[in-house]
Amino acid sequence: MASEDVKSTSESAVKTIVNLAEEAKLAREGVRAPGHAILGICKSLVAGGVAGGVSRTAVAPLERLKILLQVQNPHNIKYNGTIQGLKYIWRTEGVRGLFKGNGTNCARIVPNSAVKFFSYEQASSGILWLYRRQSGNEDAQLTPVLRLGAGACAGIIAMSATYPMDMVRGRITVQTEKSPYQYRGMFHALGTVYREEGFRALYRGWLPSVIGVIPYVGLNFAVYESLKDWLIKSRPLGLIEDSELSVVTKLACGAVAGTVGQTVAYPLDVIRRRMQMVGWNHAASVLTGEGRSKAPLEYSGMVDAFRKTVHNEGFGALYKGLVPNSVKVVPSIAIAFVTYEVVKDILGVDMRLSD
Repeated sequence: MASEDVKSTSESAVKTIVNLAEEAKLAREGVRAPGHAILGICKSLVAGGVAGGVSRTAVAPLERLKILLQVQNPHNIKYNGTIQGLKYIWRTEGVRGLFKGNGTNCARIVPNSAVKFFSYEQASSGILWLYRRQSGNEDAQLTPVLRLGAGACAGIIAMSATYPMDMVRGRITVQTEKSPYQYRGMFHALGTVYREEGFRALYRGWLPSVIGVIPYVGLNFAVYESLKDWLIKSRPLGLIEDSELSVVTKLACGAVAGTVGQTVAYPLDVIRRRMQMVGWNHAASVLTGEGRSKAPLEYSGMVDAFRKTVHNEGFGALYKGLVPNSVKVVPSIAIAFVTYEVVKDILGVDMRLSD
């Protein structure tokens, strides 16, 4: 009897100590969590922004050429291929021409990339928490399909938040010295489009962008993360040591992810760019053919843009600019992923779920 009382008392004491320890832990977390969460959010946003700015600047000439190839008037071809197009820009506009629109692109891509990477971290954490709760397995990890969903959510949120900047960036990129009207910068372009074409014009081409961002961003994240996991677990050809990927291996993973994503979504990107040019008063000469040929087509919507593009120029028109985009997107995505992880390491960001 006495032994049972002692046992009961000892169990009660242990429970009391455990409860007190848990209450103390919760109290500490309650005080510290908000500050740590805000700091983590800021660091993640900075890492994403730096990754976007660095990657886009590195491939700015190819980005501009891609857009010019996508939207130029088919009856008055000026840019005919990657090498010829870059040489033509260099000859007619100089070095500045190669980077035209890059300032606006960085102004757009820094918040876009920051929101995208942060949204992906948060969506991944939320999806993983739900997945573990529903499966009852606390050690469960994200599957490729779940990563695809998280990446798609991140892409839609980021793209929608910064779409007006992308719209005017496309117009600034295609204007040349011979264009009848010059946008002086991003804010001037935003104000001009709003005054002359209305608020809805700032979101022209948004629908194909949303549809395209699901496979593009979703596949980027899903392929990249899945490749990393596979390499760490299988260790093929001795590429991995101590469960860490080298920078070169991460670049390769990012390159593969970028190639898969951009190939699947590219036709929607062409349609988006063409829709963004609709309704542009005093449009750039690359669109109008400098008045010597047929004017650019008007599109009533995404389906109409697809139909007219294929009918007038053939199915291949949906892949105009694919070559410079492929050359651009592989290093761009790869640099973005690696820069993001390097900056996160420097800032000491830890966005993983705690067990």
